Amino acid sequence: MEDNVIVTVGLCVRNAETTVGQAIDSILSQDFPREKMELIVVDGCSTDSTLAIIKSKLEGSGLKTRIFHENMGLGYARQLVVDNAKGKFIIWVDADMILPKKFVTKQVTFMEGNPKIGIAKGRYGIHEKNSLAAMLEDVEFAISFRNEGKANMPALGASGCIYRIEAVKQVGGFNPYMRGVGEDQDVENRVRLAGWLLYVSPAIFYEKRRETWKSLWSEYFWHGVGAAHLFKKNRRAIKIIRMLPPVALFMEVLRIPTAYKLTGSFAVFLLPFHYVFKRIAWMLGFIKGKILISGCRSLRMHGIWVLIQFS
Repeated sequence: MEDNVIVTVGLCVRNAETTVGQAIDSILSQDFPREKMELIVVDGCSTDSTLAIIKSKLEGSGLKTRIFHENMGLGYARQLVVDNAKGKFIIWVDADMILPKKFVTKQVTFMEGNPKIGIAKGRYGIHEKNSLAAMLEDVEFAISFRNEGKANMPALGASGCIYRIEAVKQVGGFNPYMRGVGEDQDVENRVRLAGWLLYVSPAIFYEKRRETWKSLWSEYFWHGVGAAHLFKKNRRAIKIIRMLPPVALFMEVLRIPTAYKLTGSFAVFLLPFHYVFKRIAWMLGFIKGKILISGCRSLRMHGIWVLIQFS
């Protein structure tokens, strides 16, 4: 640890001009001592005004900041943060997140009081003003992470998490060659297998959700493609049976009473259909990912055959 920095905020972004300003504002509003915090931004070659907004917001802020550039994907971007972090912890913030004022303080305090925990996930809050698709997505995540304590869900996801750098480095860090998404779940699995605990902490954060059904479909299709690469590496990392639409429908029906108690909105009765919609997108993305992997394997085998023929 250098310069008395305790926590590094890692912000991996690409083409997020509509939301990144709010994310930066919420980072700058933290009550955690600024001299003990740093920000590392990794930009994935944005083609919009994302970087200009970030630099404008940070100018004169007094927050230690470094900006890196990459075009290799999220695994590579997150590992850049790990390699360059000066703190004991990394808090992952996405460009569509908003942090309450005490979020960083609560996460750091939680980790310092629990030395056996390698990763702690904050809990999701619910935006008051949302489209139907965004509201249902908010409720879904709020229910999944409503209980503090040892994490029993298959994946936490990096957003809103605090990572103990010692734990991440112990397991070799992020895989910089993973395609799409799933780089966080891959690290989570290895951290857990190394004996570290994964927890849901008391800290709450907010995430700006996809406002349209089309954008929600695209997001989960992308998740499915990334999951295919993770599944290839570790078949136990993903329980495919839970992703099948009939199973997803049944599991989501059971959540309706809790969702209604949480929101008081009859819209939550649409949660099963919302969830099946996402899972169909995920499954189709997963199938596409498997096809792409098989195609790459076939091309490699064909290349070897050609080399043999001409050698």
